[in-house]
Amino acid sequence: MSMISEALRAVHSVATATISHVATVQPGSTLPAVPVKEDAADKPAPFVFPKGKHVIVGVPGAFTGTCHGQVQGYIAQADAFKAKGVEQISVVAVNDVFVLKAWKENLAPGGTGVRFISDDTGAFSTALGLVFDATPLLGGVRSRRYAIIANGDKIETVAVEEAGQFTVSDAKTILAQIA
Repeated sequence: MSMISEALRAVHSVATATISHVATVQPGSTLPAVPVKEDAADKPAPFVFPKGKHVIVGVPGAFTGTCHGQVQGYIAQADAFKAKGVEQISVVAVNDVFVLKAWKENLAPGGTGVRFISDDTGAFSTALGLVFDATPLLGGVRSRRYAIIANGDKIETVAVEEAGQFTVSDAKTILAQIA
């Protein structure tokens, strides 16, 4: 590795370490209106939050074992969320739109109402303060694992996992928190 590459990696690690555990999102906060992608790589659009209750699920990476299981739970429980008045469930990952489309097809080949949102630049996750440096494992900055219950663009509940954990953001736990 060249000295320049080593220097860039060091700068990247320091920069991402400073943002890795600074969750700015909290109940009462407004969800950030930043561009994301869902349908096409060349068509960024603001992440729109419908009126009514919805759930946003943040995952570190598509197709990873824990994320795969976490999202399967939301797909399996989608009708139960709807019965409790949830208008929309969105899965957000710092992956490109092509990966998220393939992941959605893999998880739900017959289709699902769960949206898969590409936060390919990490802008949404960064605005929430929910990113960490996953360079050694996933090649760059990624979203922390979380689940948010919101009403419109107002956050009601935030469940953020500690690194390496999966205990507070699973579908059954979040479903139980919805009145």
